[in-house]
Amino acid sequence: MSCFGFPAGRRSPDGMGNGSVKPKQLKQPDGTAAGRSGGGGGGRLSSKNAAELLRARVAELEKEARRKDEELGEKEQRIRALQEQLARQTKAVGELTEELRGKTAQIGKLQDVVRTQGGAGIHPSPLKAKFNQHMGGLIRDTLNRRKGAKAGVSAEPTSRTYGSGSQPKFSFEKARVWKDSSTKKLIIDALYKNQFLKRLEPQQIKDIVECMYERSFQKGDYVIKQGEPGNHLFVLADGQLDVFQQSKLLTTIAVWTAFGELAILYNCTRTASVRAVSPVKTWALDREVFQNIMRVTAETRHEQYRSFLRSVSLLARLPEDKLNKIVDCLEMEYYDKGDYVIREGEEGSTFYIIAKGKIKVTQSTEGHEEPQTIKTLRKGDYFGEKALISDDVRSANIIADEDDVECLVIDRETFSQTVGTFSELQKYLQGYVNNLARDDEKRHAKRSTGTHLTPPLSVELIHLKERVSAFSSDAPFDSLEVVATLGVGGFGRVELVKVKNEDVTFALKCIKKKHIVDTRQEEHIHSERRILAEATSPFIVKLYRTFKDTKYVYMLLEACLGGEIWSLLRDRGSFDENTAKFCVGCVTEAFDYLHRNGVLYRDLKPENLMLDAEGYIKLVDFGFAKKIGCGQKTWTFCGTPEYVAPEIILNKGHDISVDFWSLGILVFELLTGNPPFTGTDQMMTYTLILKGIEKMEIPKRITRRPEDLIRKLCRQNPAERLGNLKNGITDIKKHRWFNGFNWEGLKVRKLKSPLKRELSGPTDHGYFDRYPPDEDTPPDEMSGWDADF
Repeated sequence: MSCFGFPAGRRSPDGMGNGSVKPKQLKQPDGTAAGRSGGGGGGRLSSKNAAELLRARVAELEKEARRKDEELGEKEQRIRALQEQLARQTKAVGELTEELRGKTAQIGKLQDVVRTQGGAGIHPSPLKAKFNQHMGGLIRDTLNRRKGAKAGVSAEPTSRTYGSGSQPKFSFEKARVWKDSSTKKLIIDALYKNQFLKRLEPQQIKDIVECMYERSFQKGDYVIKQGEPGNHLFVLADGQLDVFQQSKLLTTIAVWTAFGELAILYNCTRTASVRAVSPVKTWALDREVFQNIMRVTAETRHEQYRSFLRSVSLLARLPEDKLNKIVDCLEMEYYDKGDYVIREGEEGSTFYIIAKGKIKVTQSTEGHEEPQTIKTLRKGDYFGEKALISDDVRSANIIADEDDVECLVIDRETFSQTVGTFSELQKYLQGYVNNLARDDEKRHAKRSTGTHLTPPLSVELIHLKERVSAFSSDAPFDSLEVVATLGVGGFGRVELVKVKNEDVTFALKCIKKKHIVDTRQEEHIHSERRILAEATSPFIVKLYRTFKDTKYVYMLLEACLGGEIWSLLRDRGSFDENTAKFCVGCVTEAFDYLHRNGVLYRDLKPENLMLDAEGYIKLVDFGFAKKIGCGQKTWTFCGTPEYVAPEIILNKGHDISVDFWSLGILVFELLTGNPPFTGTDQMMTYTLILKGIEKMEIPKRITRRPEDLIRKLCRQNPAERLGNLKNGITDIKKHRWFNGFNWEGLKVRKLKSPLKRELSGPTDHGYFDRYPPDEDTPPDEMSGWDADF
């Protein structure tokens, strides 16, 4: 062994093969070589010299360390600068994308107005050019002002509550189309490559594939045509398809690619054309079949979970609403043979129900070294229920006895937050049982007068309703004259009208009957009319009367002349926290009223919030609102893309919890000026929503407390959203962001509004954007769906 520790005969790290190394000379601080003192074995450095060398070396290392720190600091500074530059560029791209989306939406929204140009014979020819020039300028001004306004979308309702007809029941067997296993696999692979479809459940994907049918196209045929309504999802099986916008080639679709998926969510206008370059074979799926597959899958699963829970003695007597909340909280866990679900002796806080497979229970017993099998559990059996009451020391091992075992799971914390602690439930149940007979009589009385007591009608409201009841039911303009247009959309227009020869004004919503029938939205209109007629909240627009003629149905509404929150937000850019808090407070009170009466709103956004003369906010546009029973769900895809909850997109069935999701989105938009999820198209927006807000970086302008509220309202699991827990909407009102907020003053309208605007009188419409007159006359629609109007 050499004095440097390398065994004799081995090569040193320097590559010397003679078993020795040449000692390096140490340098003095002045740079000269340090000598070695005499003596056997090469000698040693004097202690003084060694100390000086050591100090010099330490100084060098410290200097090097400072240099490295400075380099690292410079690099970190460059990284921060690049990150800030990227953030600015990302924001700029987002703003440009939103601007483009807004322009596209508003061009479509104002197509009816554009048609006023070219109306031969309407105006004397000397004035025609001047008129068209004025109209063109007004249209451009309106388009510019309405840039970025968001439009709602809706599929056909999945239920029918008006008239005597009912929708036929869906038959999966009748919808199935035979195809061989290799084709099925290719279609499944194509669906899983799609950013939206891959998020569906495996069983839903399989059912979709079973129901897809073959459609062939010849060279030159359009599979999809830009501007036309869409109804199908396609998978290209053979041939070549090109994608065009206008006449510009965008891309070519590869074989075994899915496309057109937005059309199976709701009735949308195709934004591009897909044309066959050669003979083409596709597999197609209709929207109605897709929606039924999603609904039936979710309903079947929900009913199965309910049955499991009803079999648990601990939960058997819970009322339906509590049981349904537990169903919504259940999560699926998967195990293979030999996996431990529970180990003997460990503490547990989780309750399990076996949904699929076989599980063995083993326990340590005297006289045996290994735990012995004492029981076998199968589908529908449950274990760990004591964990819902308190920490449970597990008394046995629970082990999967075959592959693909599935267990439904809920932990005590989730259980306690959503439905209450076990002791609270016991007290609840005791009172529930004791008062059942007494309450039964009360419930019968309530059914005859409405589910909840409502505030008495004001004298002014009663007087106005009496006044308008005398108007002709099919000729409202015999008694009313139009002052100005307050808003336009695909459905028709909202006009500010006044009673002839009087200074009394209303907002008249004029809805094209043909448009409603074409888009199969009759049920939504009936629902809007019914809900508004019953509503008596100061935070909801009042409905005084409905009318109809051969072309329109009309709703005579309270005129909220303070304007819409959207245009105010557009002009300001964003709201301060005090203003945003007031807005959210008004909406929360409106939701509190609606939800207590079993109504979900489903279309919250600044465009649907109007200011009255006192600066208080009222919810308007109840076209997507729906009344549902306690613990029930509904399935129709409807809402505004940027505001829809994940369960609506995935067609899992939804309830009032979607309103809490949208409330979180509203808080974000009020504080920043834009909603958090905005893609280049609607499918991209939905993809961003499905990714969730949990990992999203919230802008710095949103402070800690509103950020916490947003994240709690926008939880992916509806059962975990603030407002949908055991304390209901009270949890929102008690959130730290609302510390010091005067809820009682808001309820009685004594709290000063930060949004009050001066009005010169009942016909002042200065806070609304200008719209050209409507010269387009819709055709008559005489099917009779509006008989109740």
